[in-house]
Amino acid sequence: MRRTSARAGVGMVGAVAVLAAALGGPAAAQEPVNLIYYTDDTNATQARMAGLIAAYTAKNPNVSIEVETHPGGAEGDNLVKTRLATGDMPDIFYYNSGSLFQALNPTETLVDLSAEPFIANIAESWLPTVTADGGIYGVPTEGSLGGGILYNKRVYNDLGLTVPTTWAEFAANNDAIKAAGIAPVCATFGATWTSQLFVLADYYNVQTAVPDFAEQYTANQAHYADTPAALAGFQHLQEGFEKGWWQEDYGVDTFEIGQQKLADGVCAHYPMLSFAVGPIAENFPDKVDDIGFFGQPGADAATNGTTIWAPAATYIPKTTEAKGEATLAAAKDFLGFIASVEGTEAMTAGVAPSGPYVIKGSTLPDTVPAAIKDIQPYIDGGNNSVALEFLSPVKGPSLEQLTVAVGSGLNTAEEAAALYDQDVEKQAQQLGLPGW
Repeated sequence: MRRTSARAGVGMVGAVAVLAAALGGPAAAQEPVNLIYYTDDTNATQARMAGLIAAYTAKNPNVSIEVETHPGGAEGDNLVKTRLATGDMPDIFYYNSGSLFQALNPTETLVDLSAEPFIANIAESWLPTVTADGGIYGVPTEGSLGGGILYNKRVYNDLGLTVPTTWAEFAANNDAIKAAGIAPVCATFGATWTSQLFVLADYYNVQTAVPDFAEQYTANQAHYADTPAALAGFQHLQEGFEKGWWQEDYGVDTFEIGQQKLADGVCAHYPMLSFAVGPIAENFPDKVDDIGFFGQPGADAATNGTTIWAPAATYIPKTTEAKGEATLAAAKDFLGFIASVEGTEAMTAGVAPSGPYVIKGSTLPDTVPAAIKDIQPYIDGGNNSVALEFLSPVKGPSLEQLTVAVGSGLNTAEEAAALYDQDVEKQAQQLGLPGW
């Protein structure tokens, strides 16, 4: 664990904060306040926090913000939970939203922000990822990721195709692409996790058809095998295999190879999260403008939308309340800044966003790749849903093996869905969820 200090000017975040203070801001009569911000130690996170702190402390020179870091992954998860449980959490901290947030026992450990005016700035679709028992506990502190279909616009232009808004249109496009001698869909089952996208990125369509699916699913009242809208994702995989949509080496190709084949136009589509656009831009800069994004189509064009992988958030632990009114007020004010258009601009100044922010009125800079910009209308239009894993803690460990099996013709969609329902039952019982 290492600490960077805005006062001492140690490390990247501290140096930028000191520079902001030196540039000056409006005079403030408030008493000096020092906040400690607990975050992971990745370069992207540190750069994003540097941008936030620099902009905020320039406007609020009475506030200094130190950053204390922890490792990522399971070690970081354990440190966050331990520090919350022992009352040793710093004034504010950055952590996952969704099911991992729920594991923090938020109603007992975090400050409820639902009455704060800045909550109105946040896209409503994101709020359930930081909501517990009616309280809202965090603000989004990075861009979102689109989950859907990356596609090669050059292939589309050459074949005179338009972006599909229904699955039937998507299938018809694939027929035309295959007839032209191009693999319609890149499947990279050599990296098994990539096989899950047709199922996971279909969640917007599931929620559109069954609005309370996440609640029923968590309570063991709805399942993949007995909910037609949820079963559809597995059926899409089966259809892709049976219609020969995949490229020749789909069983061994990796994530990296998938990016290359999409960029080269060997494959026309790649079901994927939009974070893959960054490596494509880095490795194939002359072809990144050929790549676009659209949400995985469903049955009805009138409800066309996309699934979003939700941003992580910044929270205030309840122990901050005991540090005095000034500290709590400064912490809330900083979170209000994060949840503003100005805050998103500060984050972008620190590091290029991987996707649109879920703050109303925010826009992406012109410098981001076109595929990232393609996600913004789904955010602005409200036709999006966060992925199921941000709404329910129920996700079995065997999904990627089952989706590979369906996509390779080893199981039917119905068989895999039933097996996955059995898989999640074990996990739900381990979590002690009611109804299981």
